[in-house]
Amino acid sequence: MSQPTLLAIDIGGSGSRLALLHAGKRRELTGSRVSVRGSGDGVARLTRELCQSARDAWPEEFAAVRALGLGSTGLATLVADPGALARELSDTLAGATRAVQPPAVAVAIDGVTAHLGALGGADGAVIALGTGSVAIGLCEQSWRRVDGWGHLLGDRGSGSWIGAQALQSAMRCYDGVSDAGRALLEAARARFGDPYSWPAQLYTRDDRAGVMAAFAAEVIQLAGEDSEAARIIAEAARSAAESALAALTPTQPPVVALVGGLTGSDSYVSKISRELAAARADVQLVVAHGDPLNGAVRLAELAAAGAVSQEAPFVWTSWDRHSSDC
Repeated sequence: MSQPTLLAIDIGGSGSRLALLHAGKRRELTGSRVSVRGSGDGVARLTRELCQSARDAWPEEFAAVRALGLGSTGLATLVADPGALARELSDTLAGATRAVQPPAVAVAIDGVTAHLGALGGADGAVIALGTGSVAIGLCEQSWRRVDGWGHLLGDRGSGSWIGAQALQSAMRCYDGVSDAGRALLEAARARFGDPYSWPAQLYTRDDRAGVMAAFAAEVIQLAGEDSEAARIIAEAARSAAESALAALTPTQPPVVALVGGLTGSDSYVSKISRELAAARADVQLVVAHGDPLNGAVRLAELAAAGAVSQEAPFVWTSWDRHSSDC
């Protein structure tokens, strides 16, 4: 039996991606980063935009879609009713496809799809380090979440956290409180302009976390030559390691994988690795099998097979209104 046509979507603070799998071929497109709106509809709006782009690009293939897997940042904390979103997306797809029954839709927090992509459903912990950060552990079909609370309340060790810490240090230098952030102030001025303009650039934007996260790469680079940048990155690595270890239960295998945009920095990954080893010598840091978009594909496969059930606040489905193990 051939594999059903699947849609997979990964939404984050730095951007979004969609994959359509049809007749053995995988097509992908990218979209904008999610915005944090007072109405809480940023995820739904962006999902609809991505689906419309896919329908425009591949109308015949899109019409054959039988299941959708969605992983998104902020799903459990910024979306009023993720289950209703899953049902709405199923109804929307039903009107745009040739499906006899409404396509199966499973939506999950980004930590779940990061875990499915990195460890493929095996026990262990995964920490996703991008614009935000969330660590999630899986042990005997039970999920455990650490952080992922957004740039004001958490996201420790993430790009937005690093960017915010660096900008605060730069502003202390600008105010004459401490000269430690001199190099960060110069780098921030080059990116954002005059410090008097920074509040207007950040406070008025729905995507402020992504704006701050874009500065993280420069901070990581500066860490090799500037002591204040090095201090921030060392604290970020320690925080990321703490979150990953907190996601492990005493009975599960001490396996940790790192995913996300910040893992592209070898120096940052090596610092996290050292922090993990120092805190718990038996932890095994493994290479991720795939990224969160691969995890969304896996979620779509499970949805198509009816092999996933709701487990709020981690996973919601279009066909199951009750909470159970995933």
